[in-house]
Amino acid sequence: MTSAPPRAVPLSDRTLADLPPEVSVPTYDRAALRPGIVHIGVGGFHRAHQAVYLDELARRGETGWGVVGVGLHSREIGEVLADQDGLWTVVERGADGDRATVVGALTRYLYAPDDPEAVLAALTDEGTRVVSLTITGSGYRIDAHSGEFDAEDPHVARDLEDAGHPETVFGYLVEALHRRRQAGRAPFTVLSCDNMQSNGAAARTAVVSFARLRDDDGGDLADWIDRHVAFPSSMVDRITPTTTPEGRDAVAAATGVDDRWPVVTEPFRQWVVEDTFCNGRPPLEEVGVRFTDDVSPYETVKTRLLNAGHSAIAYLGYLAGYRTTDEVMADPVFRTFLTRLMAEEIAPHLPEVPGVDLAGYQATLLDRLANPRMADQLARLSRRGSTKIPNYLLPSVRAALEAGTPHRLLCVAVAGWLRFLRGHDYAGEEVPIQGPRPDLVPLAQEAGGDATPLLSEQSVFDHVGQDPRFADCVQAALSALDRQGPREVIEEFLGTRGDGA
Repeated sequence: MTSAPPRAVPLSDRTLADLPPEVSVPTYDRAALRPGIVHIGVGGFHRAHQAVYLDELARRGETGWGVVGVGLHSREIGEVLADQDGLWTVVERGADGDRATVVGALTRYLYAPDDPEAVLAALTDEGTRVVSLTITGSGYRIDAHSGEFDAEDPHVARDLEDAGHPETVFGYLVEALHRRRQAGRAPFTVLSCDNMQSNGAAARTAVVSFARLRDDDGGDLADWIDRHVAFPSSMVDRITPTTTPEGRDAVAAATGVDDRWPVVTEPFRQWVVEDTFCNGRPPLEEVGVRFTDDVSPYETVKTRLLNAGHSAIAYLGYLAGYRTTDEVMADPVFRTFLTRLMAEEIAPHLPEVPGVDLAGYQATLLDRLANPRMADQLARLSRRGSTKIPNYLLPSVRAALEAGTPHRLLCVAVAGWLRFLRGHDYAGEEVPIQGPRPDLVPLAQEAGGDATPLLSEQSVFDHVGQDPRFADCVQAALSALDRQGPREVIEEFLGTRGDGA
């Protein structure tokens, strides 16, 4: 990243007192922080979400929940954080101005490939009571339809061959739990903070399945984990775009803080957690976290509205020539598309959630996505479509088919992804495809305007792809996208409504 303007103060422990007074800095003694949480996956979202809550908890005097960060893939973030004494800046970009906060909850960062034993030592330390995860939905290696762990994954196979020197997140977790059990120590809670429904159940399936595959004690370790380790589900929500070099320089100029990797996010945030822990938990309810017996209705509302909305506008918007969420939402055709998609085809099938006004939540989402000061890249939102489409959009399709209610706009959204998978836009320019299923790209290219081969991929579409009510509708939308641009197709489908279609 490029250097900051000269007037900005390089961020570190020793320069906190030199930062501009409007920048909020830790008010606690960071040296007194005791690590109680190991977090795996210290990306932008964790630094804008969970770590902020824990920093606020420390500011209230709760210093027993410091965080040890672990990275499996990014050495660079560790180098930056080391130079900044584990500090970073979170800039909340609201309609009425910015609010900059330096977060100090991280006690150290470990890059696992450089020192696996240091990671295992942190995980087995008696003070570690919670291990939290942001590893993306595909990182759990759970089949979206069968719900089974992918035992054939080559990285899993490598860890099974050499369990004492893991490389995968589940290799580390199971080896650490094995060592804790041998030492007579209580297990830690595994807390998933990834954007997927029933993420606690997914984490349990992955960890227990891996333990059973590697178990040389006749299944005792897997059974012990299944009985004694807690895997609470959680729902997280905060729009956090990727930090760009230009964004970093803008933060330095606006705040006076020379932070090599700041995080820019929105004022809105939400964290709902199932209150099931096996070794104590931080009192996060003091800083706005909602603990509940059942996270699922909150997850359903969030994933089917916000996450599905992201996917609905990402592919079609990119193909239409837009590059950011605010650009898409400034187009009245796209805004009407998303408004009606949520209100008419998704919201009617959502559960009632205590304290959540569905109409108000949808209005808030539209405003959040339209905020020009919090523009998110459509290229980022388009990643991992083979995971997002089945997790976020297809549940609403199934609900609509079962109820016999409209689903035309859902079909347009799915068709947008199928068209995007061909790898080029209408001008022949390459589009950014990233995800766990690169094999779908040549399939889409070979199929061209025929949706059938992709809809037949049961790993993505399960049996719904064979339902003629859905398949015919997607085919109609895809054929329309071949004839004309996304904006024109959306206008066509907005103006044509049929019973049960």
